Amino acid sequence: MFRGSSAPQAGVKPPQWCVNARGQILGKREEVCWISGLSYQTFRVVNGRRQVTGSADMNVINCSYGDSGMPRWGYQIEVSAYRGWGDALKASISGKATKCGACKVHKSSFPSRKLAPLSSWKLGESFFDTTATRSGAIGRCATTWTLSVANGTYGTSKSSFKLNEFRCDNATAGRATVGCVVPWYASPLIYSKSRAPQLASHITRAQRSGLPGATFKSPLTRTTNAATMKRNRDLACPRDESRPQGKSCDEYPVATSKEGLSAGGQRRTFPGCSIPTVPSRTGAKGASACMISVADQNYQGGMNSSFYKTERMLDGDPYRVLIGD
Repeated sequence: MFRGSSAPQAGVKPPQWCVNARGQILGKREEVCWISGLSYQTFRVVNGRRQVTGSADMNVINCSYGDSGMPRWGYQIEVSAYRGWGDALKASISGKATKCGACKVHKSSFPSRKLAPLSSWKLGESFFDTTATRSGAIGRCATTWTLSVANGTYGTSKSSFKLNEFRCDNATAGRATVGCVVPWYASPLIYSKSRAPQLASHITRAQRSGLPGATFKSPLTRTTNAATMKRNRDLACPRDESRPQGKSCDEYPVATSKEGLSAGGQRRTFPGCSIPTVPSRTGAKGASACMISVADQNYQGGMNSSFYKTERMLDGDPYRVLIGD
């Protein structure tokens, strides 16, 4: 699983995708992972010359996890020496968690343990409570593990690992409780093709024509600005435009995104959308419109509201729009 060492024995098992997080922070809406390295060396100075007496190379797994319905999140760190020799393997390692920002330390535990034997994992666990709890509050907090490697007369060496990935809030519409999420993760808003076939067809064609929202590289961005949402709707689906009986005008990108027609570009549509005066176009700018069933349109509205609430989507958060079964 990790270079030169067996799988970690964690308080909370890191997610499987954590194996891809070497040298980078990867995440989802309620968890992040980061794998880094740590090197330790012992030496003595003899007759003015430095003589290395040992070394150890370690894997460090940083895993932070929270819950959209809870004001607390955890930051777990695991360390394992996968290669080493000499006096370095006589050392012990311990850690302390600290914070900076809108939170307080609930618990921090990383008791001193020997580095040896190789491929043995040492676990530190910490938990933090947000202080962004008043109505409308939004808070960020950087959390840090400081690891101490102590080795008798060699003294103590320290290294720090920092994460600042969680945002906690009491500002999400429809949520009565405080919760914490990873705001930069573009969660998927998934519409069912079987439940809303006309909606699914429109979005599929809109994305294939080049409009954003389907991928992490080109997500949509949540807007809560009422004027922006109204302008998106009015430009993509003018009120004076006739609607076939039982149909409603659907716009994509959705009006609750900053990528709507208020951001520029031209209007487009597709065959069968019952908007004969608007041409088909391609490109990443603009918005598409299509007449779809009122039932599909109502389904979409309910899905959007539920998604924004469940994922704690605040203004400026990215998200993707996908079509499922």
